[in-house]
Amino acid sequence: MYERILVPLDDSEESDAVLDHALDLAETADARVHLLSVVDEKMMARDVTEDILFDRLEAAAEDTVEAGVATAEERGIDADGEVVHGKPYREILAAAEDTDLVVIGTHGRRGVDKLLLGSVSEKVVRASPTPVLLVPVGRHGE
Repeated sequence: MYERILVPLDDSEESDAVLDHALDLAETADARVHLLSVVDEKMMARDVTEDILFDRLEAAAEDTVEAGVATAEERGIDADGEVVHGKPYREILAAAEDTDLVVIGTHGRRGVDKLLLGSVSEKVVRASPTPVLLVPVGRHGE
């Protein structure tokens, strides 16, 4: 049913729960997992201070993807990952075009920003070209 599953991740604890759920599904479906972390374009460097912050965000995103790929491979699941720059929901939607399913958390790093559903998750659900599986995390998933 699913051959390639997209899993957007950030460096939050909530992403660990999303990854675990996605890996369980990939294991059952014998699917490949594509992990994606987006460095938000709002954080793009404009001066030295912001450049340092941007570098830290990019390093955290790379660490998150590498750890996720390692976790998948430890479980015998074929996985790859990438870090991209841009608006998170747009980058997720672009990557979704090459997948059969998107597994995303209801809330991410900014889980308290929205009462019912995170803004990125909401935009992905509304516009995704492929099915989206929401994993309850954050305030409403505890």
